[in-house]
Parts: sequence; structure tokens; C-alpha cells
Amino acid sequence: MKSSLQSLYAHRKCLIICVVVAIANMQYGFDSSGIGGLQAMPGFLKIFGFKDPASPMGYGIDSTVQQLMSSLLTLGSFTSSLLAGFASDFLGRRSALWIACIFNAVACAVQIASTTPKVLYIGRIIIGFANGFFVTFSNIYTAEVAPAHLRGITVALFAFWVNLGSIIGTVVDYYTKERMDKLSYQIPLICLYIVPTFLSVALFFVPESPRWLLHHGKEEQARRSLVRLRGNNADQTNLEIEWAEMVRGVSKEKETANTVGVDLRRTILCYCMMASQTASGIWFIIGYNTYYYSIIGVGKSFQYSIMNTCVGFVGVNVGMFFITYIVGRRSVLIFGASACSLTQLASAISATVRPSSPDLVVAFTAIYMVSVNGCIRVASYLVATEVVSSRLRAWSVGSATSLGYLLAWLTSYCTPYFINPTKMDWGAKYNYIWAGSSFLLLVFYFFFIPEMKGRSLEELNEIFNAGVPARGFSKYQCAIHEEIIHNVVAAKGGGGEVVEIEDVQAV
Repeated sequence: MKSSLQSLYAHRKCLIICVVVAIANMQYGFDSSGIGGLQAMPGFLKIFGFKDPASPMGYGIDSTVQQLMSSLLTLGSFTSSLLAGFASDFLGRRSALWIACIFNAVACAVQIASTTPKVLYIGRIIIGFANGFFVTFSNIYTAEVAPAHLRGITVALFAFWVNLGSIIGTVVDYYTKERMDKLSYQIPLICLYIVPTFLSVALFFVPESPRWLLHHGKEEQARRSLVRLRGNNADQTNLEIEWAEMVRGVSKEKETANTVGVDLRRTILCYCMMASQTASGIWFIIGYNTYYYSIIGVGKSFQYSIMNTCVGFVGVNVGMFFITYIVGRRSVLIFGASACSLTQLASAISATVRPSSPDLVVAFTAIYMVSVNGCIRVASYLVATEVVSSRLRAWSVGSATSLGYLLAWLTSYCTPYFINPTKMDWGAKYNYIWAGSSFLLLVFYFFFIPEMKGRSLEELNEIFNAGVPARGFSKYQCAIHEEIIHNVVAAKGGGGEVVEIEDVQAV
């Protein structure tokens, strides 16, 4: 543990930069949770819903408005994620995040000023476009700049910030829910300016991804970027080894650019990992948790929603620790899928056997939130970003993220039909579907997901190009790392002098 803390301290500059960039994910968590909670706010329903004396809140909301509020956000995110590959050809990771900040500002203004559902829908699409860029490019960046042994914790920051955003979103909703004027929903919307404003300023101090620069022929800028990321006190030998491995890896990727079979396998795995978040049922809980609790008879729906996001946040931190220091990605995913399936099944059974006791559903949902956030959400983006090649990372992760958003949109759109009292009125029995879906995830993780802990992105390229099966990754001996170490030491002649850029590129 001492050596682990020393490693974190040695790479503190890179970790701080990754934390700053990863904060972009907080926006998606805040929006999904905070806007989902508006549907249980009388002040919001007074303008966008209708009076309903039979409802505990005194107001109801049409299922179509529910569907479009949640699903249009996802549709916008789907579109921007799908365009991420094209944008990456012309923009760096930083520029794409700046563009997202601009779209976010416009979207918030539209939503704050809206008094009709149609205007609100426009804002939801635009902010979805911003969120797609936020999520895609922030996670690509953290995967590309982190040292191999710390990539687990830096990419897992996605789940950390999403859950923290969800907590803050539910807390803000809780303190504005009693207001009967427009500020009840405008205050949460105004809060959506905070993260992009901070990020747009912080990005001036963030170096561009060295791997992106290398793939675009900007070797000197890439070298300077890597030096900035590793800090002035970085071990020079390790720095030269990492730089040489990065240069060699980019060169090898260009040589194997036409290996369609390898790229296809990696892309499919990336797509499946992104889709697995939706398959876990998390978007149902994130988008409709407060409303869902209200209709099944839970007395303190807002408070329990806050509790769920908090226990989910605890799960994220535990999951980050286990992935980084205890076990690998594969074990965490398998355990998470098993726990999700069992807790969802338990929720559905309890609602069937004892429908008048919703407290059991709350308890099982809390355990589910720990499992899904601490395992599947922590590991899914990590595996999806590291499983693809650097050359196609923006294209693969972007399009895979768009698939994830499409499935999340489908969940958001269909969920009201299952749980709304004016439709099928399943309530917690809806979890039967997600229990089966999570079980299928368990099967997929067990047979197809390789263990990639501690491997550099260049080592993963070598292993995939060698056609190693999923369960053979941990035993495979990579040649590239040892070769680079040998060549760099030889280039230094066994002395302590620093290797120049030209010497490293010639290695």
C-alpha cells in the first residue's frame, strides 16, 4: 500500500489533470438525476403537467412529456457521440470539450426561459449534444494520458463524478421541491452552468493528449505534452521508456491499420461494454427513481433518492479501490452483474408478494445501487476505452457511446409505459426484466471480457494483434515493453544522461 501511495504522489500532476477533465462527467449525472426529480415537483408540474386530485402531489404529468424530457437528452447525446470520430479528426480532446461547454450554456438558457414543453424539448436536445461530447472526450482523454498502472483509477473517475453529480442533483431538487413558482425547477437548471464554467477555464491549463498529437504527426508537441503530464520531477528513464513505447506503438498501429478482424473484435467488445450499462437497468433508476418511489407508495421519495445516490457513490469509491489495487476489471464486472441480477429479482418478488410494503424495494434498490455503481459503472467505461486501438479510439468509443445513449433513450422512452399508473402500472415488478438482462451480462463478462489490468495501451495492441483469447490475456508475455527498455538503456549507454527526443524516436 505504501508503494501505491508513493506512485500516486509521484504522478500527482497527471492525476489532478485527470480529475479536472473527468469533472465533465458530473454534468451528465447532475442533469439525469436533477431533471428526473423535477417530475415529482409540484412547482414544475404546475406549468408542464396537469391537476390530478388523485395524485399524492396534487398534479400529474403526461407520459409523453416524461418520455421526451428524458429521451431527448439521450437522443442529443447519441448524435454528438456518433459525431465524435469525425470531430476527433479535426479537434483535439480539449477543443471538443470547449465546444461542449458552449452548447451547454445555450441549452441551459433555453430550458430556464421555457414555459411550454416544446421549448423545453429543444433545450433537452441541445444539452444532450453537449453531454455526449463531455462524456466521450473526457473519458478518452483520461484513458490516453494516464500511466498504465493508474488507468483504472483515472477512467473510473467517470463513475465517481457521475454519481457525485447525481447526489448534488437530488439534493438541489430536495431543497427546491416545496416552491410553487418557476424557481423550483429553474434553480436546478441554473446549477448546470457551474461545471462547464469551471471546466472551460481549467482547460487552458490542461495539455492535449500526447497520443492524439502523435497520431496527427505532431511529435514535438506530443513530447512536451507528456513531460507536462508527468511533471518536472518525473523519473527520466521511465519517461523515456514510456515515450519510446508510445512512439513505437503509434508506428505499429499504422502498419497494422488494415487488420480488419482485430479491429472488429475490439470494436464489438467496446460496443458491448457501453451497452452493458443500459442492460444493468441503471438508466431506469437514474431517470425515474424519485417518481418511481412516489407511485409505489414510498413516503419519503426525495430523501430515499438522495440515499440511493449516496450509497451508489460509496460503491463507486469501493469499486475504484478494488479495480486499482485488489482485483482486475473482469472479476469486478462478474461480481457486479451477479449482484445486480439478484437484487433486481428480489425487488420484483417483494413487490409481487408484498405490494403494500415498498420498504423492501427501497432496501434492495440500495444494495443494487452499490453493486451497479461499484462494479459495472466503474469498469464499463474503463474497459471500453482501453480495449480499442489508439488510432480508432475516438471513432470506436464515440460510436459505442452513441449506442449506449440510444439504448438509454429506449429505456427512458419505454419506462413510463411500464410504471406509470395510467399505463401498465407494473411499479417494482418492472425489475423482472432487468434481473434477466443483468444475468445475460454475467454470461457475457465471463466468456468474452479479457483482463487488462496493468497493461499499457501499446501492450494491449500487441496482445490483440496476436489473437489471444479472452482468458489468455493475463498470462501473455508482451515483447514491446521489454524491447523498449532494452533499447532505451542501450541508447543511454548505461549512463545517467537524459536521452534526447531524436534518440528516442530512432529507437
